[in-house]
Amino acid sequence: MTDGRGVEPPLTLAGDRRKNSHRMQRLSGMADEDRRVTDRRVWVTGVAAFALLLHGCAGLPGVGPAPLDTYELSAPTHETGVHRRRTQILIAEPSALKALDSENIVVRPAPGAIEYLKGAQWADRLPKVVQARLAEAFQKSGAFAGVGRPGEGLAIDYQVIVEIRGFEVAVGSDDRARVEFFVKILNDRNGVVRASRTFEAVSPVSGSGNAAYVGALDRAFGDAAAQMVVWVASAT
Repeated sequence: MTDGRGVEPPLTLAGDRRKNSHRMQRLSGMADEDRRVTDRRVWVTGVAAFALLLHGCAGLPGVGPAPLDTYELSAPTHETGVHRRRTQILIAEPSALKALDSENIVVRPAPGAIEYLKGAQWADRLPKVVQARLAEAFQKSGAFAGVGRPGEGLAIDYQVIVEIRGFEVAVGSDDRARVEFFVKILNDRNGVVRASRTFEAVSPVSGSGNAAYVGALDRAFGDAAAQMVVWVASAT
């Protein structure tokens, strides 16, 4: 504001102080904001660098968990001696206790005790693996007009309901694999159980190591599955 002569009046000392105080507050606020932005950038950069370091270390030899050996079962090829029928069957996913319903391979060091084979696993959950190989075994038998699994749209006459009661290697003085199935043949039209039976097979472990244990389980499974195919073909 100017006086009548067009000359600005001099600023008072108090006015100077207020303006300087406001200016310092603005500068201080800007500095604090800059520090916060810088801190955030440093934190984000540090986290990203740490993640990259972990990723790089995981790929180094000898760093991180060792990969597991992955195993499958084989489907037995067995002639049933039964003429091909018009029957169509469905192989449902087997049921099992939680200890068997996983990718882990069960080992029994003593009666009532359960451990898992170190460094080894099934290619999928055990019930899924058993279902797939049983379906293949029934198909290879040539005794049925059709063999399917749920969701395949097959018109079904009978369901083969399997409960996995044992699928482990008993270790001790005489290592051996044991497989036990309880099986029901269910009429899909009326829900009546046509027949039921337990299948059990044992196979000694030949050699040592994970491959020897899984090989014994595969042989025991093949024996039990072959018996099951013949029985279902005869009962339906």
